[in-house]
Amino acid sequence: MHPPVVEGPPPVGEREGDSLALVVHGRLCTVFKCPIAYFSDRDPLSELVSAILSHRTRNAASGQAFKALRHRFPTWEEVMEAGTDEIQAAIQGVTWPEMKAPRIRTLLSGIKARSGGNLSLDFLADHPPEEARRWLEAFPGIGPKTSAAVLSFSSLRMRALPVDSHHHRVARRLGLIGPRVGLGPAHAVLLAQLPADWTAQDLYDNHEILMMHGQQVCHHRRPACGRCVLVDLCPSAVGEVREP
Repeated sequence: MHPPVVEGPPPVGEREGDSLALVVHGRLCTVFKCPIAYFSDRDPLSELVSAILSHRTRNAASGQAFKALRHRFPTWEEVMEAGTDEIQAAIQGVTWPEMKAPRIRTLLSGIKARSGGNLSLDFLADHPPEEARRWLEAFPGIGPKTSAAVLSFSSLRMRALPVDSHHHRVARRLGLIGPRVGLGPAHAVLLAQLPADWTAQDLYDNHEILMMHGQQVCHHRRPACGRCVLVDLCPSAVGEVREP
């Protein structure tokens, strides 16, 4: 019996001449079963507030804080008009609530002022991704990671590549970015390595699989190189402490 004939081009990562970034993507997509389902469908303003709450905070704690904030203040207008002590009490479970409370209120006021009195970020859907990100990053404290997360993770579903600490660590160990490339600059470097015609889903998959690989295999300490599907591509694997 002959094997079935597979029509069409080889998948990403298995074509002759594919870049390291595409080979990595192809292998990890096989492991983590792309496409990856989106974990959120929040509107972009809610996603932005959630991103602020999550800074240096575990996902479970920031998620609970977001729910508590929305329960206490059903609309973002109410949050904007509330006292910082009230906001701080609602988000008490996150890291640095005393800093995040006034920041959230100030940010909401700024968004309303810059968007013609409309406290919403839905209008970003009408702009190219880079323009939308520049609009967001004009606010103090919003950098490439947050702006990309708002565009990618929210209901906007726009083309953007967030890079978190796990994603960044894996990319650095593989040599996709240099050892001195920080988290912020890594966004542009890593995005430039991926095809310009990739969809928002493709870029979301790339972020998710590199992040999950960092969480489950390429740990900060004691990376499990012995069970890594990228070990033959990874210059950092040589001399690493290997987990059986």
